[in-house]
Amino acid sequence: MNPMTHFLALETSCDETAAAVFTDELRVLSSVVASQTDLHARFGGVVPEIASRAHLRNLLPVVNEALVQANISLKDIGCVAVHNTPGLVGALLVGVSAAKAFAFGLGVPLIAVNHVASHIFACRLAANRDIFPCLGLVVSGGHTALFRCDTALSLELLGGTRDDAAGEAFDKVAAILGLGFPGGPAVEREAATGNPKAHHFPRAFIDDGRLEFSFSGLKTAVLYACHGQDVKKSVPPGPGQKRADLAASFQAAVVDVLTMKCKQALRKTGLTRLAVGGGVSANKPLRAALEAMCAKEGAELVIPPLNLCTDNAAMAALAVEKWKRNEFAPADLDADPNWL
Repeated sequence: MNPMTHFLALETSCDETAAAVFTDELRVLSSVVASQTDLHARFGGVVPEIASRAHLRNLLPVVNEALVQANISLKDIGCVAVHNTPGLVGALLVGVSAAKAFAFGLGVPLIAVNHVASHIFACRLAANRDIFPCLGLVVSGGHTALFRCDTALSLELLGGTRDDAAGEAFDKVAAILGLGFPGGPAVEREAATGNPKAHHFPRAFIDDGRLEFSFSGLKTAVLYACHGQDVKKSVPPGPGQKRADLAASFQAAVVDVLTMKCKQALRKTGLTRLAVGGGVSANKPLRAALEAMCAKEGAELVIPPLNLCTDNAAMAALAVEKWKRNEFAPADLDADPNWL
């Protein structure tokens, strides 16, 4: 019987510095995330240079904490995995450089993992069983895309966003409404007391058979509904029913579009399982709408718990699938900011 292999995984694709330890049996022994939210909050979004510098400061302490929680040491690591695409190039480089150094120093294989594919694999971890084939929706600050996932490593892009990703739209609308950063949780909190039917905001492509998304026009509609035509002198609205209604109406539009496109994709592909990953999948109204839709369509819905929705290194356990196939990364592995 072969001895168990321990993996060390790193994630630095955007503004979360994360490390995890898991086994070749997909047992997650530790998952540590250092958030940079406070560093970027005053800018209303992620500043790439600040993110990269914070990764440099945080990475080694995060790795050390992951090893401590897993109750192992570096000498016990048999493979190193890293998200090398897609993401902010400077941020990715920190993780990729560190992963190559760890792999070389330990004399163990290095595996490159796609961050977007990992969000789907987080559903596999949550389900604790095989979920493939399935329809995959990745919905985050940088990505909104639908995939046909025949296996964990075989993703076919069915359609994506033409402009803003859903999470990006949440951040921008939160800035318009003066709700702070990150926008997703802030808008959801504000929307809780609002009327989702107060404003009928556009739902791009909702009646179009194409599996594409667009949230830029929705963001602009919120801007004009908030300030009228004179947006140059705009000041965020204060607390009150107006702001809550705007947040609720915006959120309802995003949820409607995401749910309808998943419904269309399920029918087009004939798949009967929907796996949803990415930070926006933590949104409670979205989870409820997808659950109701899947129940009506006779499909199974798989969404990870909140700690596996946002960026983390545990979902890089997708590396185990590559490890089984001896798909190791070269010593000159580079960061690739673009994938879709």
